[in-house]
Amino acid sequence: MQNYSFLETSLTKVKKNPRASAISAPTYELLGVNMSVVDISSTVHRLLEAVSENRSGYVCVTGVHGIIEARDDLGLQSILNNAFLCVPDGMPTVWMGHLHGHKTMRRVYGPDLMLAIMEATQESNVRHFFYGGSSGVAEELKAILKQQFSNLQIVGTYSPPFRPLDANETRHLQNLISTSRPHIVWVGLSTPKQELFMAEFLPQLDTCLMIGVGAAFDFHTGRVRQAPLWIRQNGLEWLFRLVQEPKRLWRRYLKIVPRFIWLVFKNRIKKNP
Repeated sequence: MQNYSFLETSLTKVKKNPRASAISAPTYELLGVNMSVVDISSTVHRLLEAVSENRSGYVCVTGVHGIIEARDDLGLQSILNNAFLCVPDGMPTVWMGHLHGHKTMRRVYGPDLMLAIMEATQESNVRHFFYGGSSGVAEELKAILKQQFSNLQIVGTYSPPFRPLDANETRHLQNLISTSRPHIVWVGLSTPKQELFMAEFLPQLDTCLMIGVGAAFDFHTGRVRQAPLWIRQNGLEWLFRLVQEPKRLWRRYLKIVPRFIWLVFKNRIKKNP
């Protein structure tokens, strides 16, 4: 069970912060999680608007994995539901949005969102910071994106240990952020680690936005192979990743996929007897 001792205080600080962003998109409810009704374009627009107005918040890029985790963990559910945006990272979350009548909703895939923001800010003063990945990944990602977007402002990186930060590491991160003053901190951890990290640390760091993009760091540095577009568009990315990493992922997907299908089916039956 996750430790959420920080949660009430942290979310209260976020809500009371005069820079805190208000809910910026319509939502629909999926198994207890309020999913933002957005696409890539509207998400980029809302995020850059928040930066221009110096407003703060964290963004959860959420698929079926996060939905099921939140189903069993009310602390995580609260974190998702207090996000500035909780965008649909997986096709099933988009399809369910369509069933709720939101036909313009599209997938906001973490790696694609990252590149879209980079492209939109490459000629601006928007500053980026990369937090996450194993040792050296964030620095490698910085070099790759600077090659692709030569005028992009990437002002720092930090590769954390595979455990919660201790007091010295927390102070070091705070000093890095305070010195570099990024507008956006990109968080490349797994779910639910990145959601916990953002909710806890947003009030402690001098930044506007924190955006959790999961495996995007590994995808963009070529450490993990990305599924072909047609697989991603048809909601089969989980199967592609399972074939790539069966030992690590088979228990996760055995738990998640059948349960998600069953819960969605059961809810539809209740609403349409």
